[in-house]
Amino acid sequence: MFLPWFVLTVVYLGRYALIMRNSLIDVMNDDFVQTARAKGVREKQVLWHHVVPNALLPTITLTLLSLGFIFGGAITIESIFSWPGLGLLMVQAIGVKDFPLLQGLFLLFSTAVIFANLIADIGYSHLDPRVRAA
Repeated sequence: MFLPWFVLTVVYLGRYALIMRNSLIDVMNDDFVQTARAKGVREKQVLWHHVVPNALLPTITLTLLSLGFIFGGAITIESIFSWPGLGLLMVQAIGVKDFPLLQGLFLLFSTAVIFANLIADIGYSHLDPRVRAA
């Protein structure tokens, strides 16, 4: 049970770490961070109260928007490890040309991706006050 989860997680972990690192570097040079430092706020507080919340926005967006790729990875992982699930069901349906089942699975996966995009948009407006104003 651990190996499929580990493979699916490690594949995307590097991407999210790079996006978070680049976001942290970009935000560290912003004016509000320099102002907080000039006011005498400790570096740990500047990092956790000013930098990290603003740097998390692209990472959260990427995480929710890449849900479709996670489903694709789950299909691959389930077929390699013979793990019973929707991914293996899709591979078996392709093998026997069960088109109604494939259509239903595509509809289910598409609905999940659209729902994740909706949650990303709504969550982004709650996380970033600048988006609420627009």
